Amino acid sequence: MEKIRLDEIITAVNAKVLKKGTLKIFDKITTDSRKIEKNSIFFALKGENFNGNEYIGTAITNGAKLCVVDEDVTFDENIDCSIIKVDNSRTALLDFAEYYKSKLSIKVIGVTGSTGKTSTKDIIAAILSEKFKVFKTKGNFNNEIGVPLMIFELDNSYDVAVLEMGMSDFGEIHRLAKAARPDISVITNIGISHIENLGTQDGILKAKMEITDYFNENSVLILNSEDKYLNTVKDRNFRIIRCGVNESSDLKAEGIHLMEECVEFSIRYNDDNCKFKIEAPGEHSVLNGLLGIACSLELGLTFEEMKKGLNNLERTSMRLEFIRKNDITIINDCYNASPQSMKAALNVQKNTNSKRKIAVLGTMLELGQMSFEAHKEVGKYAKEIGIDELLVTGEYSIAYKEGFGDSIRSFESKEKLIKFLNEFIDSEDCILIKASRGMKFEGIVHSINN
Repeated sequence: MEKIRLDEIITAVNAKVLKKGTLKIFDKITTDSRKIEKNSIFFALKGENFNGNEYIGTAITNGAKLCVVDEDVTFDENIDCSIIKVDNSRTALLDFAEYYKSKLSIKVIGVTGSTGKTSTKDIIAAILSEKFKVFKTKGNFNNEIGVPLMIFELDNSYDVAVLEMGMSDFGEIHRLAKAARPDISVITNIGISHIENLGTQDGILKAKMEITDYFNENSVLILNSEDKYLNTVKDRNFRIIRCGVNESSDLKAEGIHLMEECVEFSIRYNDDNCKFKIEAPGEHSVLNGLLGIACSLELGLTFEEMKKGLNNLERTSMRLEFIRKNDITIINDCYNASPQSMKAALNVQKNTNSKRKIAVLGTMLELGQMSFEAHKEVGKYAKEIGIDELLVTGEYSIAYKEGFGDSIRSFESKEKLIKFLNEFIDSEDCILIKASRGMKFEGIVHSINN
């Protein structure tokens, strides 16, 4: 974080000063009173199960020199710490991030979509790293708290920031875009995640398109042209680049070769032809790669620079992560799940060279009224593409059974599933393990043959 003055912060968040301390310049910020660094800013946020206003004493004891609160708080007048009050600490955090970002000379690439955000972010950052100093969103810091915290990790030593933007309702990406002001935005696809809040996929498209709300005539939107909803996006007062395998794509992949843990494909651009290899499995990795290549073309990289950059690809864990263990292959894809990502993972498993393909699937959350049909559809798809065994647990096991058929194996608990799985698996089996994050299926991964 670059140094910033107290008076700038007060103005940026429209705060009332309750107390002024002696420190007037800051370069560290946190929202966790337990992780305060000396002389840092503490934003007291409120959530369902916590209220940061109650912990300013802890924050000050641990080294905070500025506390931003949104409730009346009591404090010792003798402490050397500034305390300022705002209407809403979460809103103030975003306002402060917007102001801080405005002081930086850095290109921002915003990445959103129903699935594939993190994988695409990783690919974009890897390619660009050959030419630029690149910052990318860490972990799952992609919401209205996480994105501001990522912005505060930026400084003018960076050339490009690749920021992942998630949402569960209307207005969230609008607020993130206001803070981050992306120069280039990428939308991976439109699925049905969070449809319980957004009503329809058209509603999800509308929410995702909020990433362009602060665009100008120099901004660029990069879209997956294989997605039927993204294909309805009309020309605006900014440029649109469409990536895919169909003839209407501005950037098109050809000669696709899918291997167990990587993909190869070629693209033609301005009469040039280049072959790429991405160390990530599945046809969706081709589309994610195209989105990254389109970003790189916009920032002036050559094909050779892009290929070298892809050698730096660092994939986030628990996303189609191949684990070889005791002559079996485990595909750990436990980070999250939706119908689209379930089918993509099943396709990756189908492409493995294994004796039996065993899929261990759990609940896909936040699908609202479409939940039963979505789980049934995934079960049906697993049967159609030749998955040998389907093991399921969770509230939609019956839906999986309606899709897959009577040969499915259902379990009342993860523990019973794990016990059966360890007795059932054999050498040369491939086991896919996938569910929404809340199901914590990584526990199954860790329990195999342990």
